Amino acid sequence: MAEKPNILLIYTDQHRGDGMGCTGHPVAITPNLDRLADEGVVFRKCYTNSPLCVPARSTLISGQYVNQHGAWDNSAPADRHGPSHVRNIRDAGYRTALIGKTHLLSRISGSHARDYEYQLRDWGYEDTMELGSTVNAGGYDNAWTDHLAEKGLLEAYRETIREYNRINWSFQRRPWEDPPAPIPAEDHIDSFCGRKAAEWVQNYKGDRPFYLQVCFPGPHPPFNSAPEYRARYRPEDMPVGILESPSEPVPPYVDFVVRWSGQLADMTPAQNQLMQTFYYAKVTMIDERIGDILGALEERGMLDNTWIIYTSDHGENLGDHRLNQKVVFYESALSVPFIIRPPGGIKSWQCDGLTDHLDLVATMLEIAGAEPLPDRHGRSLVSQIMAGPGSPGAQNGREVIFSEVAGYTMVYDGRYKFAIDAKTRQLVELLDLADDPRELRNVVNEPSLEKVRSELLERYLDPLLMNVDQAKFKAFEERFAARTRPGINRG
Repeated sequence: MAEKPNILLIYTDQHRGDGMGCTGHPVAITPNLDRLADEGVVFRKCYTNSPLCVPARSTLISGQYVNQHGAWDNSAPADRHGPSHVRNIRDAGYRTALIGKTHLLSRISGSHARDYEYQLRDWGYEDTMELGSTVNAGGYDNAWTDHLAEKGLLEAYRETIREYNRINWSFQRRPWEDPPAPIPAEDHIDSFCGRKAAEWVQNYKGDRPFYLQVCFPGPHPPFNSAPEYRARYRPEDMPVGILESPSEPVPPYVDFVVRWSGQLADMTPAQNQLMQTFYYAKVTMIDERIGDILGALEERGMLDNTWIIYTSDHGENLGDHRLNQKVVFYESALSVPFIIRPPGGIKSWQCDGLTDHLDLVATMLEIAGAEPLPDRHGRSLVSQIMAGPGSPGAQNGREVIFSEVAGYTMVYDGRYKFAIDAKTRQLVELLDLADDPRELRNVVNEPSLEKVRSELLERYLDPLLMNVDQAKFKAFEERFAARTRPGINRG
């Protein structure tokens, strides 16, 4: 094996930052993620650059903010011929591989993932097994649906997805009623993804170091977790979520999710707890498959030569503020897990500095010895990690985090979250997490905070938005206006 270390990025869809044992969740069963944390660094204040799938994933691969790559919603990904950290790592001598859901393909219903491998090659991936998501499995074939078809399970599964989408798009979804999928746990898409990733590691015989992305499609809804995983949780043990509704004035993007989540308006604490058991059952199933991948690395003697990174594209509201899904700047949707385990492991420690996925991109490029991306928005964490918890910079972080979705941009400085309309600069949300850690009051119109608003706008947001790609923003607006149901939660 080459002298350069391997890089394994495990990237889930919609895993909350507080949803692991190692980040303090009192019930979540995540022994393998906890093992990674015990041998690495947990960045407790990591935030997604967009609380929505395609924008977040476009930022991760391109190293660009949403206002640059232009994927403001889920209708179209960033330009695959633009910047790509995967391509740069490949060009630095790595074998690049992908197993799972990228959400970076432009495709049509009724097609097969193999028809779009050329798009993934443009991004820089060499070995690919694109699996799509559980939501669109009703009309999009891939290696997993082929597997279900071979076992005679595909049509039964697709019927449940059709029903889920029918209920979802009629705004009748009650997530605590999600039934388990009509397939064995071993055949769930996340089980299949983890198994194929472990097999890839076991069978890898290349003479180059590898960069492997394992992009689990879960725990994204539907929360159709297998009964045996649900049985590991007792709903009454789950901490009840933040059941207060968003306060006035409600920002437009929050209002959309409020309407989308209408069936949560009368949700009881017990129903919230039951919904959480279905969600965390999926988290636990994924955690077990992560254990399989770690086992494959161990069998191959690769644990001492592999950087292992775990994170997620964004969080999940999970009933907080009586909202489901994401597309808001509340902690539940914005905060994501972030664990980095260096080769061989180190003594565990935690960092409370602000981080984001642009820092992750910079970190992986440094590990690979690859060329940095043109904009260089992130900062590599390698030296901070290796210096250890006793170093002067151990708790350093970014000055601010930027996150953007559906035409809105937010800046977070560790205390205040301030959001504006990216086009009109209208002020829409200000949350003070020091005085209001549960994010129950939008104080955007509070007179005493005028100085805070002005400073955040003039110092951070105005300079950021000077670089908006106006052509891409206009294209987003046209797509958004053309849809009678915007569907910014789809995916």
